Amino acid sequence: MTNSATNRAVLAGAVLRGADMSGSVLSGADLREADASRADLAKADLSQADLRGTKLVGANLAQADLRDAQLWGANLAQANLRGADLRGADLRDACLHEADLRETDLREANLQGAGMHYVRLEQADLSGAVLEGADLIA
Repeated sequence: MTNSATNRAVLAGAVLRGADMSGSVLSGADLREADASRADLAKADLSQADLRGTKLVGANLAQADLRDAQLWGANLAQANLRGADLRGADLRDACLHEADLRETDLREANLQGAGMHYVRLEQADLSGAVLEGADLIA
């Protein structure tokens, strides 16, 4: 379904558990409160997408483009974000417990209040990222 005024996909509240959407172009899509747990979104273009409150538990987002995406309050526990581009993404209050963020570009990302227990951050770029109140446990 698309919004004709902006030609953006509207999938708010959709159930996409386990779906194979690798390489999909969902730039600017409205995926608020969707359940995409265990979905394959590797190399997907989710730049500027609205993913507020979305469940992405165990999802594969390796090398996905999430630049300027709204992920406020999203659940990304155990998600694979290795090599993803999260520049300027809003991850306030997101759950990133046990997520794989190796080689991820988090420059200028907002991680205020994010839960980040046992996150893998090797070679991640956190330049300019806001980590105030983030809960980091190694």
